[in-house]
This record gives sequence, structure tokens and C-alpha cells, in this order.
Amino acid sequence: MKSVALHNLGCKVNSYEFDGMQQMLRESGYKIVPFDQEADVYIINTCTVTNIADRKSRQMIHRAKKRNPQAVVVAAGCYVQTAGEALGQEEAIDIAIGNNRKKDIVSILEDYWKSRMSPADDAGAPVEDSGKAECVKAGRTEDPKDSSGRAVLEIIDIAAAREYEEMQLTQTAEHTRACIKIQDGCNQFCSYCIIPYARGRVRSRREEDIVREVQGIVRAGYREIVLTGIHISSYGVDRGKTELLQLLCKLHEIEGLERIRLGSLEPRIVTEEFVAAISAMPKICPHFHLSLQSGCDSVLARMNRHYTAGEYFQTTELLRNYYRDPAITTDVIVGFPGETEEEFRITEEFVRKVNFYEMHIFKYSKRQGTKAAAMESQITESEKSRRSAILAQAEKEMSHAFRAGYRNREVAVLFEEKKEIDGTMYWVGHTPQYIRAAKAAEGAGDLSNHLTEGKMTAFLRDDIMLLK
Repeated sequence: MKSVALHNLGCKVNSYEFDGMQQMLRESGYKIVPFDQEADVYIINTCTVTNIADRKSRQMIHRAKKRNPQAVVVAAGCYVQTAGEALGQEEAIDIAIGNNRKKDIVSILEDYWKSRMSPADDAGAPVEDSGKAECVKAGRTEDPKDSSGRAVLEIIDIAAAREYEEMQLTQTAEHTRACIKIQDGCNQFCSYCIIPYARGRVRSRREEDIVREVQGIVRAGYREIVLTGIHISSYGVDRGKTELLQLLCKLHEIEGLERIRLGSLEPRIVTEEFVAAISAMPKICPHFHLSLQSGCDSVLARMNRHYTAGEYFQTTELLRNYYRDPAITTDVIVGFPGETEEEFRITEEFVRKVNFYEMHIFKYSKRQGTKAAAMESQITESEKSRRSAILAQAEKEMSHAFRAGYRNREVAVLFEEKKEIDGTMYWVGHTPQYIRAAKAAEGAGDLSNHLTEGKMTAFLRDDIMLLK
């Protein structure tokens, strides 16, 4: 039995595909071991959203080969898809898999082993091949070894992919909440973003496949799902129309499913019709991640975002009209090329006006191949850091105020794990608004994967409230 260690980098989509590869390998007889142990195969599911993500991907690839120089090191995913010629210089990589081939991980490994061995000799024992055997590729067939003797796979242009890469999960790394991937790809082409080149155009999963997977996940004991994808607001557009609301109605009917949490939404999908419909579905959590990126119209235009700050604000007000204190979270980029101090100040004022629960703050990362990379007036790293720190402080204040607003409120918490905090054991979980809550473990019994109602009375820590 060969052993395999996997390491994941990046977003929830990567996490879903990571779980899918791990499940397929386990079912095919591989022994899954921790990444810090010696293994026969190491698989790194890479990310390329920023330069830091690229660097972390390379570091994990090299770490794997250093841990066991004889192991087969597989690099998969977004960094592989966009690295281009640099990929050929990564001598630690034995197999490279683009974003359209993760579902084939088992057969790719099997063909790799076969390519290194010739047919059995007369006695039935395999002997080493001369290196002429072929291995599976994403494109044309070639000699499977490059000039260094490594097995390689050709990485196709992901823009040519038209079919959704189907996987079916029966379990995930988490025990109470499962990420469910509903689509891949993005057609937006924001000027700063490399992801459309790493993931291709929008490809939506069949509704019946999603429903079947969620039904299986619920039978396995999961109470909550998170719908994820590269751009879930585009679900169905490759078939002629947006079908996200239709999908939500189908999932809401699944017996035993307690919570449906949405991944990142495009602000323009949040219409009155959409909000009115989902607010009538009690399983949908009042936690909405609306990607902002900037609160300044001139910066939004340079980013090729397709809304204004005023339009964005209207969506947040619409949500608050239908929900009592919904959790609204976002992403913001600081230091976009040409962002002046005045433009940054406008963004700072805007995020405070919206009053977000949480913000993910990113310093602009120059990605070769995007329009923003060629823009003039690139901002220095020190200035990006200064602006990031200002928004981080604003986020801390808004986040604390949002949690404080739920003090003495009755909530339902889905508990996930037992954890020691300041010397005392607690059960820790999340409310529908994704506020972390803790309940003293002593005398509480086993609350894992249980929905428990109670009143949040005080802060246990800045990021955790106490449930009584």
C-alpha cells in the first residue's frame, strides 16, 4: 500500500477539490498520512491569487521533495495552471496537474507508475523501463520525460474547458459543515485578477448532481453546507440564465439539512426579488459576503468592477430591510495602482458607513498578465501596509460592535469542537451570522454537531461570545 500526503493552499474551492482528491485516493487503496511525515507521494494543491500564494506553493513543493527525495511530488491547481515556463524550472515537481485534471488523480498516478516500468519479463517480474513509455497528459501525447528525466503533463489552456469537472464528496475534513462546489470559472475579468486565467470561463454544475451530493452529505451527519465556487453568482449563466435562486429553493427542501451558507456573492445579484425569496427560507443563514474591493468609484472603474459604491450600499440596505442585523462581510484591496490618498480616504469612510461585520483586507499584488500589472503609479509596499493597518483597525472596531449587538440575544449555535480557553474547556461553534460562541463543557454533555439555543451574555474573548 502506497502512502500519500496532501497539503492544501487557498480558497474553499481548493478545499473542496482537496477533499475530493483525498477521498478518491483513500477509496483506491492509498494510505493517507500527515504532510509532515515521509510518504511515497506528496500532493500540493496550489494557489496563485497573490505573489505570496505563489511563494507558499513553491515552498511546499520543495519541502515535500526535501522530506523524501525518492517520493513522487505532484503539483496541482492554480499555480500550476498559470506558472508557464517557470513550471519547467521547478525540478522538485514530478507530475503537474492543471485545474481540469484533479478528478483524474488516481489514474494519473497509476499511469505514472506504469510509465516507469516495462511489461513483465518472462518470469513475470517487472524491470525498469528505458524512459520511452508514455504517461497520461492533458493534451497531446509526447515522451513523458523532459530533459531532466522527470515525468511531466502538458497543461492545457483552461479557457478551452467547457465541462464542469464533477466530483462527489461523501465526507470532508470538517465534521459539521461541508463546502459544496457548485460552479467553476469566472467571466468578470477584473483588471487585478489572475483567476479567470487559472480557472477558465464559467462552468456550472448540474443541479441534480449538487442535490444528490448534499443529500449524501446530510445522510453522513452534516448539518450545514456552504455553497462555494469561483463566482457563484454566475451559477447557470453558461446555460443562459442565473440559476442560483432556483438551486437554493431545491436545497432548502432537503430533509435533515439545517443550514445553508452562501459563499462570496456579486453585489448585483442582491436584488429585491432575490432577497425577498431567500429571506423566506429559514435555512439560509443571514451571513452575506459581498465582495467590495474599493469604496471609491474611480478605483472601482479602474478595477473593472461593474457597480458603483452607491449601488453597493443599496444592496446592504436591502439586506438590512429584510433581516434583523445580518452579518455582512467583504474583501477590500488597498494600494491598487494609482490609488491616491483621497481615494483611500473615501474607501475608509465608505466601509465605516456600511459598518461591516468582518473585512478581509488584501494589499494589492501585481499579477503578470493582468491589466493592472501594466498600470502606472504602482503603490509602494510600505504605503500598502500603512493603509492595510488603518482598515484593519476599523475592521476590529466594527467587528467588536457587531458581536456586542448580540449580547443578551437568543441564538442557535451549531457546536463543532471542544477547546480549552484560558484553562477551561468549552464547546465552540457558530451562530447563523457566523459569530463564534462558546459554552462551558462541564456538565453540558457531548454537544459536537448539535444545534443548541441559548443567550449570549458576554465576551469570552474578543472573537468569542459566551453562551448561557
